Amino acid sequence: MALKIYNTLTRKQEPFQSIEPGKVGMYVCGVTVYDDCHIGHGRTFIAFDVIRRWLQASGYDVKFIRNVTDIDDKIIKRAAERGVLPEELAKKYTERMQEDFRNLGCLGPTVEPRATQYIPKMLALIETLEEKGYAYQDKNGDVDYSVRKFAPYGRLSGKKVDELQPGERVQVDAAKKDPLDFALWKSAKPGEPMWDSKWGKGRPGWHIECSAMSCDLLGETFDIHGGGPDLLFPHHENEIAQSEAANGKKFVNTWMHSGPLRVNGEKMSKSLGNFWTIRDAMKETNEHYGEKNGSETLRFFLLKSHYRSPIDFSAALVEDSHAGLMRLYNALKSTAADDQPLDWNEEHAKRFKEAMDEDFNTAGAVAVLFELANAVNATKSSALARQLKELGKVLGILQLDPEVFVKGAVAEVDEAWVESMIQERKEAKAAKNWARADEIRKELSDKGIILEDAPGGVTTWRKGQPSA
Repeated sequence: MALKIYNTLTRKQEPFQSIEPGKVGMYVCGVTVYDDCHIGHGRTFIAFDVIRRWLQASGYDVKFIRNVTDIDDKIIKRAAERGVLPEELAKKYTERMQEDFRNLGCLGPTVEPRATQYIPKMLALIETLEEKGYAYQDKNGDVDYSVRKFAPYGRLSGKKVDELQPGERVQVDAAKKDPLDFALWKSAKPGEPMWDSKWGKGRPGWHIECSAMSCDLLGETFDIHGGGPDLLFPHHENEIAQSEAANGKKFVNTWMHSGPLRVNGEKMSKSLGNFWTIRDAMKETNEHYGEKNGSETLRFFLLKSHYRSPIDFSAALVEDSHAGLMRLYNALKSTAADDQPLDWNEEHAKRFKEAMDEDFNTAGAVAVLFELANAVNATKSSALARQLKELGKVLGILQLDPEVFVKGAVAEVDEAWVESMIQERKEAKAAKNWARADEIRKELSDKGIILEDAPGGVTTWRKGQPSA
């Protein structure tokens, strides 16, 4: 089955065909670096990391662009609040963003352009729009885009220009010819970063940044443009308008958007006290499950739902994801994988591919992994264990040491003492001293050591949460 992708622009699944055979140009809107990334960012970038991985597994050479928005109103405001330069703030949070995504198992981008590197390209694009009658300098000195002059405006979001309300995610400004128009270039204000232009000193608007960077790095028409659900309007709508007006050709063939993330059923918000940064979430899960184990648990939680589906973030659901990963790692722990290459003709691999080719259906792909784990447990087949490990690798999981993952935070545990307690419990059971055996289990449980008895008198252990 050929790969099919849901295109936000056409609102249907379409067979995917790249512009250049064997190659894919893919642009995903990055982060505005004024603060630490939150778990919603994690959901979006893990989704597109998996999409990129599957395209590569399918034989495509993927040029993956993830930009950094390092000049923006939010950066300027936050820098002023902290008494630092905007570029200092942006540098700090760019590095922390990169670290967060690496810790979540995301591959690095092919190119990671910063908006401030592309000011000349942005100015050239704005000048082209002005020459073609789509841009004008308003009474405040800003250069604005004339929304109503671009007839297809609203095609991506499904919004009609005449139904848009002034101020709907666009700041109302009396200096504009039309309140729906948006800024391409903002005139200089005291204390803000600024660059020279034919319209006077100033800085770029948010939307023009992505148009300039994506077209320069991928061409005026490219294969895939992705981002979070909050970017669909107005950001992506405005990207289309300015890019197609300037270049006179289709901007992007396939538009992709991840689904929303809520926390315990509510929109994530600092005011509600349910705001989770990626760092906070990783710190807590790593403390519960072991260093790196927690990060992989978060990744698994965020990828096992279809990328377009809404997802609810809660401690219980993360715990469920950890239990699922334990099932998979236990299978790999029980049977070592052989060193042969991945066999796409194998039954489970075929069904994994069918799921991923159906608009990157990771939920279906994960179901295949669980079936494989059951088969490994039943057959002790090293070939099936290899399939499990290698298919997991396609999703960016199951590459840690199974023994370490199953035991959990072993670095914090005196393994010799645990083993001695297990031996004492074994002896107590042999002497029919059930009370002492139960005491030992309880003592270990209180310290977060979970015992698992298997047939034949074999007892294994892992690190979990201490009993209350």
